[in-house]
Amino acid sequence: MNETHPLGPNANLYKKRKDNRPSKCVPEQYMPELHRMDIKIKKMLENQSEHCAKELLAGLEAVSQYPKTITIFGSARTKENDKYYENARQIAGKLCKKGFAILTGGGPGIMEAANRGAFEECGYGLGFNINLPFEQTINRYVTHGLDFDFFSARKMAMFFSAEAYIYFPGGFGTLDEFFQLITLIQTKKAPKTPVILTGSEYWQPLDKFIKETLRDKFKTISPEDTDLYTITDDDDEIISIVENAPLREAYNDKNLSV
Repeated sequence: MNETHPLGPNANLYKKRKDNRPSKCVPEQYMPELHRMDIKIKKMLENQSEHCAKELLAGLEAVSQYPKTITIFGSARTKENDKYYENARQIAGKLCKKGFAILTGGGPGIMEAANRGAFEECGYGLGFNINLPFEQTINRYVTHGLDFDFFSARKMAMFFSAEAYIYFPGGFGTLDEFFQLITLIQTKKAPKTPVILTGSEYWQPLDKFIKETLRDKFKTISPEDTDLYTITDDDDEIISIVENAPLREAYNDKNLSV
């Protein structure tokens, strides 16, 4: 009886090393049936890892030129007549006049609004644009920007750059950036930095899910993890949080574990 291995028909081509990590028994070229998407991605990364590293270094170098920065996230689909577009424009202008460089993802929507506010008040716009087949094109208010092919390099440069992070309502990308950042702070892979969520009608339902489902019902986060972010619609409170945040230069090896 020819029984299929429970881990798939090719499982017998692998063995476990002493550290229990899988290792191929035969060279990859003799296993064409294993040339799946994961192997293609592995080969692509091997070929492009230098390009990814250069993007990350360029991003970190660009941010280092500014002593104080605020990174603003939000939807690329927010229109100019939306209240959150105007709010992002206004808060970016106010923070810019306080001496903070405003960094965005460089695209349309909330990113354009924040770049526009900084441009109108301070004459510049900083944007880390991601090359995508749709939605994302660098906005006209970016005067100093970088183009990225890799999300990972772009996000890392933006996550380790700011005195505070402000999130406006957004889609999957904004939520991904929010959860990734607070996970880095939670696990002490990034310094404890103010994470501000503005647009309470958008964020309150998520806050309820985090507290009632994650914290209280399933206990998959600690009680103090809900202190990693602040929800507010008050511009004065946002400015106060930002102005009282520690500067990046105040961080040391005890604050950051990479």
